[in-house]
Amino acid sequence: MDVFGPHWAGHFSRIREDWKKRVAEKDIVLLPGDLSWAMKLEEACAHLREIGELPGRKIILKGNHDYWWNSISRVRRCLPEGMYALQNDCLFLDGVLFAGTRGWILPGPDARPEDERIYLRELIRLEMSLRSAREVSGEAPLVCMMHFPPRTATLDETGFTELLERYRAAVLVYGHLHGPALKAAFQGEERGVLYKCVSCDGLDFTLAPVPIDEG
Repeated sequence: MDVFGPHWAGHFSRIREDWKKRVAEKDIVLLPGDLSWAMKLEEACAHLREIGELPGRKIILKGNHDYWWNSISRVRRCLPEGMYALQNDCLFLDGVLFAGTRGWILPGPDARPEDERIYLRELIRLEMSLRSAREVSGEAPLVCMMHFPPRTATLDETGFTELLERYRAAVLVYGHLHGPALKAAFQGEERGVLYKCVSCDGLDFTLAPVPIDEG
């Protein structure tokens, strides 16, 4: 990753050092995509094992650069103990629901017809995941992950935000934005959903706590 600037040098070592200081075995760590540059699952498994050796339980999501992520059944067979993958479904851990999807480029003047097709498909996938979560529990706190931002600082209403509000997600964490693009990130609470951008360079390669109101 240091090809993107000297501040990326040794980034995983910095993340790992902070992780070991702050995460207990009972904790849950959310990883919303772009986990490995590998092109094949067999290559990515080594990187997943490195993450799996760290404390806590991990929930992962596919990013736009996770080319190794194809069959979800094969991905899950590769995962170390205590690591979970979300895809069109949900997870219920410690009384908290977890759901999510990759997302895509938001509608706008620069979007291509192909982008709109993928965006609409991702809306379907997000609703599948959120619906499955609410079928498990209508009252449990719901934490959602996306790789792409579901909104920006200037575009506050999208198909993604409408679904998050309708299914009463408490928190949405996302990544994808890096460097100067982080200026477009929206963070804060709006219409009942707390949005947090957790791109590692935006967090100076440390972990960020996700507050959950359990009522």
